[in-house]
Amino acid sequence: MAIVLDGKSLTIDRLVQIARHGEKVELSADALDRIRACRAMLEEKIQAHEIMYGVNTGIGEFSEVVLNDEQVMQFQKYLIYNHAAGIGDPAPIEYVRGAMAGRINVHAHGNSGCRPEITQTFVAMLNKGVTPVVCQKGSVGACGDLAPMSQIALLLMGEGEAWYQGERLPGAEAMRRAGIPVPGLLARDGLAAINGSNLITAMSAIHLYDMNRWLKQAEIACAMSLEALYANLKPYDVRLHQVRGFPGAVRSAVAIMKCIEGSDLQTGKLKMKVQDAYSMRSSPQVIGAAHDALAFARQQVEIELNGVGDNPIFLPEHRLTLTGANFQGTPVCLPMDMVGAAITTVCVMSERRLNRLTNPALSVGLPPFLTKGAGMFSGMMLSQYTADSLIVEQRILSMPASTQSIPAAADQEDFVSMGMNTAIKNHQIFDNACGVLGIEFMAAAQGLDFRTFAPGKGVRAAHGVVRKYVAHLGEDRPLYPDHTRMKELVRSCEILDVVEQAVGRLD
Repeated sequence: MAIVLDGKSLTIDRLVQIARHGEKVELSADALDRIRACRAMLEEKIQAHEIMYGVNTGIGEFSEVVLNDEQVMQFQKYLIYNHAAGIGDPAPIEYVRGAMAGRINVHAHGNSGCRPEITQTFVAMLNKGVTPVVCQKGSVGACGDLAPMSQIALLLMGEGEAWYQGERLPGAEAMRRAGIPVPGLLARDGLAAINGSNLITAMSAIHLYDMNRWLKQAEIACAMSLEALYANLKPYDVRLHQVRGFPGAVRSAVAIMKCIEGSDLQTGKLKMKVQDAYSMRSSPQVIGAAHDALAFARQQVEIELNGVGDNPIFLPEHRLTLTGANFQGTPVCLPMDMVGAAITTVCVMSERRLNRLTNPALSVGLPPFLTKGAGMFSGMMLSQYTADSLIVEQRILSMPASTQSIPAAADQEDFVSMGMNTAIKNHQIFDNACGVLGIEFMAAAQGLDFRTFAPGKGVRAAHGVVRKYVAHLGEDRPLYPDHTRMKELVRSCEILDVVEQAVGRLD
């Protein structure tokens, strides 16, 4: 069944279904009525020669330049040409599809003033698999994602490029093959297609979806390491976290203990320390803080997905045009900067547990570097090097982009969000995070191989998945295939799926 876009019910999960899995979309009938009503009001105002930014004026520094009737007819074309000024490699298809879905949902409010044909063309492009080729870089996230959204808007004129059925084609040819009429651009249509932070928001929504699933796997990897290190389990008693009150920590403690449930560690027969190191006993607090950061970011992103991110906006019920800054990317990129730092922090703690697994002074009887042939063999010594290099890169990328404004447009746009930089660096932070966590999984599985007690049900399930892809390290071998395979395994979420089948949902 198609996902109905009505301006108010687009969630992150639904956006992922559209963007990643090709779910069909439908514009609600009420939304179409709102778009038509707004357009009718706008056309009356145009006929009355009311001055409206971006309709019959220039934009940015040229906002005081009033256009004549003939110029109004041509302006939107040149607006898109001028703003299609990105650079570099194409953005992944799922990001572009997500941006298009978000833009449709903005139009669904009936405050953007475009013709309904513009919105309906975006719907047809999503449903028939025509995805514009969009340079990833070029947006400053202030007047929206003008550069990448303009590459999408080129298709509305039968220009630009698009992916269609696995081919990169001229835009006109892609639209022709898909049987989608090219609507062209009349007054306001072009600016209404581009003036919002839709690509930043789509990327952030997809990242949040993946990061939430990654955090669940961080809890599974933590549980495996805790078992391999004979952890004292008192720090994971949910009552400890309930009295402090942070919901993320409560959630994390419950998830970790679900994985450990049924372990011999719970019997009291195995000797353990009175108090473990912070990287072990603080895990619910740290992973929980990341959960809380993601929850706030999710709230912000879903507000943006269902809000009117545009400029100007038109209020038909008041017959009013308002010019402001609802394109500004800061409400999304500020929490997403925090999310990138949160994921990096969880990776730092993961590496510290990896260190305890490999360091014979800290591993509670495990062989040095998790190898029986220490000296002749180096075991997982170099795995830690790899994790460390990924984390340093994450730390560099965790510098907030939202503080990095550089003025543009002759200082008319003298503060910009730089939110696209946040989204791009979060993509890399997450990619590295899959590698770091994959290495912890590999080391924890190796450590458990040397233990003779029965681990928890969830831990056993996770160990089985790891061993499906990576063999026990009995003697040294090149580890780069194992590291890369584990990274892709984490990205696939197969460990999470199997563990949740065994113990129930971890959230």
